[in-house]
Amino acid sequence: MTGWLRKRRFRGRVWVAAFALAAVLAGCGGGTSSLGPQGGGSGSAQGGSAGAPAGSGGTAAKTITIAYKDDLATLDPAIGYDWTNWPAEKMVFDGLLDYDSTTNLVPRLAASMPEVSQGGKVYTFHLRKGVKFQNGREVTAEDVAYTITRVLDPKTKSPGSGFYTGIEGAQTFVDGKASSVSGIQVLDRYTIRFVLTSPDVTFPNKMALNFAFVVPKEEVAKYGADFGHHPVGTGPFRLVKWTPGQQLVFEKNPDYFLSGIPKVDRVVIQVGVDPTVALLRLQKGDIDIMGDPVPTAELAGMLQDPAWKNRITVAPQVSTIYVAINTRMKPFTDVRVRQALNMAIDKERIVKLLAGQGTVANQILPPLMPGYDPSYKGYPYDPQQAKRLLAEAGYPDGFSTTMECLDVDPQPKLCQSIQADLAQIGVKVDLKTLEASTIIADAGTPNKVPLVWSGGLAWIQDYPDPSDFYGPILGCSSAVQGGWNWAWYCNPQLEQQANQALGILDRTQRLDLYRQIFRKLMDEAVWVPVYNGQYVIAHSEQVVGDVHDFAHPEHTIFYERLSKKG
Repeated sequence: MTGWLRKRRFRGRVWVAAFALAAVLAGCGGGTSSLGPQGGGSGSAQGGSAGAPAGSGGTAAKTITIAYKDDLATLDPAIGYDWTNWPAEKMVFDGLLDYDSTTNLVPRLAASMPEVSQGGKVYTFHLRKGVKFQNGREVTAEDVAYTITRVLDPKTKSPGSGFYTGIEGAQTFVDGKASSVSGIQVLDRYTIRFVLTSPDVTFPNKMALNFAFVVPKEEVAKYGADFGHHPVGTGPFRLVKWTPGQQLVFEKNPDYFLSGIPKVDRVVIQVGVDPTVALLRLQKGDIDIMGDPVPTAELAGMLQDPAWKNRITVAPQVSTIYVAINTRMKPFTDVRVRQALNMAIDKERIVKLLAGQGTVANQILPPLMPGYDPSYKGYPYDPQQAKRLLAEAGYPDGFSTTMECLDVDPQPKLCQSIQADLAQIGVKVDLKTLEASTIIADAGTPNKVPLVWSGGLAWIQDYPDPSDFYGPILGCSSAVQGGWNWAWYCNPQLEQQANQALGILDRTQRLDLYRQIFRKLMDEAVWVPVYNGQYVIAHSEQVVGDVHDFAHPEHTIFYERLSKKG
């Protein structure tokens, strides 16, 4: 399984600055979407112009403009999986399932939640009837089957293929030993069944990922590898113009099957805009939203400025920023050395360096993730005990090691703080600040890097389940060349428990097992969890939306739900 980080994301979307407001989501209610079928209306082909937004109804068109530093690579949902294109893909495409304003799964292209067999291995979805792609053709179960098969096809090179290899026959197909996936079964025009090799209660979550957004086969065939620049889905917006290196323009889909969305006529995504410049444009009213985090140097003042009171949205990010300790490289093969590192780093100071916009992490799971253990206290900040542990492990005078760190502000500053802390217990750290791709390649290579700072590359949830914080980054299958298990930790017993947990239908029992798994991982000190991330979204007062519309825990910016005054 991959976790290409939404993390600006580098998926799991690789995200840089993140900060936490733990209470924001705590009071959020569940429930299902109030959005209902629109009914009627014919599909419309992709087209139109940026100067004539659809659906304006003769009144002034409402446009939301957002600026990002980085360009978007693709809007192909099978491939694009980072900070900017994840929410942009959500404008054009839909999946069978989606999330409500928080993290409750709700039907989208599906007419209802799936039927699940008693053993938890068979999921049957019934599609809404009459939903049309933006080229005018009705969506059928064959399109869903094609979409998932395409993600699994090695030729697609989808970073999300690993999410679906649990479907019966998927691995055989991936290995080129079959021409189709036996576990994907189209029962009729509007019904599709997925048969899994073993029970997996997270399968519905995986069907809500962008990888499972339904695409029309004929449009993929028409554009081939360039489909990502000519996307056609069922979503609330249509891409009508893409000027590489400058901007993308999306217009309202007038025939969208859900009533009430989108709430604006047009969304313009500007790219190639440095965050400092974007902030100036926001202050002048030239843009409505900063897509990237506010520069740290300006953030503290803005948070204290009454003029920004209604213009900054702060929300938790379900992420943990950590130091990965390579458990296969000496001296970190000794758990006492790893535990010493956990006691030597002053996490409170790290949070202060982030302008106070963070919360100290004491465990691997972030507070909003099911399975988080509020009773667990973690390792205390205790440099003297850390020294004693090093002495017991045979390093009374410490040792020298290396840590890699992203070369983007504020990460070098945070790494220098960690370097200074470890020096206090005799651990001399050679700090290497590198670009993201180098760190990812090095960390995913056996015996290459002793320590890796995940800041800017932190793990953000793919879906709200603790399994997403185990298999992709701490499971045995991810401790491989190119994997994301940068601790290179593999515990067969925990692996067996994690596999067992996927099949436990009783939620309480299941989360209890996950708490045991993550407590053991903390006992083994495979990471130093440092802080939990947070979104800080600066925007104009003209843009209106709930906190989760600006910073949804799954979708980040929920464009379809934002509206604009005037």
